Amino acid sequence: MVIIPTYNELDNLLTIVSRVNDSAPDVHVLIVDDGSPDGTGEVADELALADPDRVHVMHRAEKDGLGAAYLAGFAWGLNRQYTVLVEMDADGSHAPEELHRL
Repeated sequence: MVIIPTYNELDNLLTIVSRVNDSAPDVHVLIVDDGSPDGTGEVADELALADPDRVHVMHRAEKDGLGAAYLAGFAWGLNRQYTVLVEMDADGSHAPEELHRL
């Protein structure tokens, strides 16, 4: 599972999720949104509605930092028996095209 923390990533979210889907079509995605005021959380919900088996969303009430978002995502994934968890920033600084190498 790929964990993607977000805060005001409206301009990047569709692109990064699409790149993950194109690069690793069997990989699940968890978007962890820290209460983005720009509509990122709503777009995340739309992505999950469009692909409910693969895309999941965790809404957190406020911005609590990247590390805390990743930890929350790890806990979510481990509680659901995922055995591989991958960090991926929404801004594209990590290349989804490299997922196959993991």
